[in-house]
Amino acid sequence: MILIHPPVAKPCEPPAGIARLAGFLRGHGHDCTLIDADLEAFFSLLDRPLDVADTWSKRARKNLDRNLAALRTPELYASPDRYQRAVADINRVVEMAGQQNNCTLSLANFQENDLSPLASRDLLHAFAYPEKNIYFSYFSTRLDTVLADRPDSHVGISVNYLSQAPASFAMAGYLKRHHPDVAVIMGGGLITSWCANPRWKNPFTGYIDQLIAGPGEDALLRILGGSMQHHCPPSYDGLALDRYLAPGLILPYAASSGCYWKKCSFCPEKAENNPYLPIPPRQVLADLTQLVKRTRPTLIHFLDNAISPALLHRIAENPPGVDWYGFARASAELADPRFCRNLKKSGCRMLKLGLESGDQGVLDALDKGIDLALVSRVLAALNEAGIATYVYLLFGTPAESPESARNTLDFTVRHSREIGYLNLAIFNMPLAAAEASTLAVRKADANDLSLYTDFIHPRGWNRKEVRRFLDQEFKRHPAISEIIRRDPPLFTSNHAPFFPLYPR
Repeated sequence: MILIHPPVAKPCEPPAGIARLAGFLRGHGHDCTLIDADLEAFFSLLDRPLDVADTWSKRARKNLDRNLAALRTPELYASPDRYQRAVADINRVVEMAGQQNNCTLSLANFQENDLSPLASRDLLHAFAYPEKNIYFSYFSTRLDTVLADRPDSHVGISVNYLSQAPASFAMAGYLKRHHPDVAVIMGGGLITSWCANPRWKNPFTGYIDQLIAGPGEDALLRILGGSMQHHCPPSYDGLALDRYLAPGLILPYAASSGCYWKKCSFCPEKAENNPYLPIPPRQVLADLTQLVKRTRPTLIHFLDNAISPALLHRIAENPPGVDWYGFARASAELADPRFCRNLKKSGCRMLKLGLESGDQGVLDALDKGIDLALVSRVLAALNEAGIATYVYLLFGTPAESPESARNTLDFTVRHSREIGYLNLAIFNMPLAAAEASTLAVRKADANDLSLYTDFIHPRGWNRKEVRRFLDQEFKRHPAISEIIRRDPPLFTSNHAPFFPLYPR
């Protein structure tokens, strides 16, 4: 089997999804080839001639190799200003390449100007005309080469983001035209979300041989013949681990799928009914010991929706030998200064916290299970231990009002010296959310693959008003604007652990 991670995603760490699948397939006796088409297509794009006239683009093109090399050195991250210039210049080259091919392109996103990844008709257009895709010259050659000696292979494409959908369907269309005996399988987070949509009717029947929703290990093993018998760690063999844009290898690892809380209103994990499937902490540490020895990473990135308290305790007692970061829920453990100091000693550089709101009424209405007094103690304990925090806030939920949004502003300001980074988002209503039936929904999106729906906010706190509040009030507060300026552009939380701890 050939497993492909398609463009476009941030090219800063290897793809965990296909590595996890490869580990299971290889561990059960099946050969497979991994292709990080995102990384390979990125460098292929940069090798093309670029017709630019403005001074910035010329400078960015001239310094491209130097900036790419600098992103792989820790010295660059010691100077945030130099880092921002290097990322901006690299992204400028990518943007200009996109403009010359009728698409909006960046290091982190992709949008064809006349096609939408939310419309099956447009994705089938990409399938029918793969030669129109910006990455055609790369993937046509790559696929022909890898399939030359294995004409009857299965090809699995892992589609996790909307930015990956156009190239994924273009590759599938090319395979069906030039390698008709190859079975094309698609899975990944985006496919899972589409299949969970209550109005889902598969528009790709007859084009894509099979869609797999949810974890794909058992499904792929059954396709190849066999069934899952034992746990296998991820396998990154075959990927160019030294080419990613980071100062050393970031090793992504998922100790679980789903969410152990799974109670939050409007949460996609709840709406899609994704089960919580943890790997036992002892097995997690055994996997990491093996992977660290094999890949020698600089940083471990835990991909869990939230690292479980049991695993946090096990890591504190048995450090993996490499620095690490990931998402965690604000818990009693993290409010304990001694426990946080032990986490720091275990290598914890940063924890991402999904706070969502600084108003207790909103948190209670959303069933977040978060107490703001506890959050205050967590932020203080992590700060005292020297662990950076990346705090996620969500505005415009049905329970929020302008007054409660200002409570969030006040909470953030009070803790601004303890918050390293902020992610600010405006709420989207999942189509699959049971709670959506309790709200007045606007006219449905005409695109059949949309995952969200617009709604009339019960307090008149609609997207336009929320956006105005964020731009004109929240972000302009001096204490908050200072935090926002620290955020690494484009790479955001993926690069944040490499920066010196923010001033405390």
